[in-house]
Amino acid sequence: MAPAFDLLGPNTPNPGDQHRRLATACQHLAAPVAVLDLHALSANAHALVQRAGGKPVRIASKSLRSTGVLTALLATPGYAGVLAFSLREAIMLVQTGVAQDVVVAYPTTDRHALTQLLDSEHLLQAITVMIDHPEQLQFIRRLGTGVAAVRVCLDLDMSLRAGPLHIGTRRSPIHTVDHVTAAAEYITATHMFRLVGLMGYEAQIAGVTDNNPLISAIKRISNTELRARRRHLVRAAQRVLTSRGLPDLEFVNGGGTGSLESTATDDAVTEVAAGSGIYGPHLFDHYDTFTPEPAAFFGLDVTRHPAPGFVTVQGGGWIASGTPGADRLPLPVYPSGLHYTRTEGAGEVQTPLHAAGSAVPDIGQRIWFRHAKAGELAEHVNHFHLVTQHRITATVTTYRGDGFVL
Repeated sequence: MAPAFDLLGPNTPNPGDQHRRLATACQHLAAPVAVLDLHALSANAHALVQRAGGKPVRIASKSLRSTGVLTALLATPGYAGVLAFSLREAIMLVQTGVAQDVVVAYPTTDRHALTQLLDSEHLLQAITVMIDHPEQLQFIRRLGTGVAAVRVCLDLDMSLRAGPLHIGTRRSPIHTVDHVTAAAEYITATHMFRLVGLMGYEAQIAGVTDNNPLISAIKRISNTELRARRRHLVRAAQRVLTSRGLPDLEFVNGGGTGSLESTATDDAVTEVAAGSGIYGPHLFDHYDTFTPEPAAFFGLDVTRHPAPGFVTVQGGGWIASGTPGADRLPLPVYPSGLHYTRTEGAGEVQTPLHAAGSAVPDIGQRIWFRHAKAGELAEHVNHFHLVTQHRITATVTTYRGDGFVL
């Protein structure tokens, strides 16, 4: 699939004055409008490859949600394969020619999609499903036998545990060598499934910013524990495959945008995963080891002056998922000096902003926001407009624009 646009080279100069460039390029477009600054996006994409230290970067599509952006990245050296949100998405990416190596990041019970997978040799060769419990395999087996073996990746629990303390996400129950050994033996007990990979997302390292010394200390402790444990987990899975005369693991996936450096240096890991660092949402502004360029924006227009020093924009309540809090709100960035009111926050149909200590924007003036998370912005718009220098040079659809909802 030919890309709708190409990334800029790694040494392309940044033209600066991002606010002016966004305003100039998009002045003829009605709000709400979503924009990707190609200079910032390209810089982020090249930075992720550099941070990966030579290991291939599998793209977490949930953080992008645009086939146009995925295609451009997959055409860039250093990127290989997709880490998809759902099996339906994986099938769509394969059938449209976007990717031919897709790992589904989460277990699925989508009967229709699983039946499609089982009935297609092409899909079975291109897609790897995620497993962390025997009932998931039993669920698939009840749908029928595939025309070829189902490629399986085993999801590992990468959380830090100390007695009753659990730091990390509640995902896979597979935490120890015994767990991995039992899981690998169960998977390989039938020819219907083929264990090809392991994955482990260290959310307590990759998904947590370095806001205070305690968090940084916990991340260092977790990284040390994880590096030792992951090596043993990989060896345990490989021992089962070897004992049964089966091919070696094809990949061991780890990491995330926030932990590429540490994960990439782990010899047990063969590839890293990243996605959010491409768009650079504001939740990623406070890491010690890297700083992404803000690349994704949405613009809303001022429609009211409700009181001196205040403006109201139409819409704005594009709240990010996760634990509710102020950090989940979109961040107004251009023009500077705008803040939410304490009583209203970001509203679905209108959002009041206080212009503290700065000029009050005129009615009709565009206010630019950054989303707290990366891919969730795409759930609100049909298109991303690519801005190069001071003009729009490409427009790509989001999944929503393609009629596809995660």
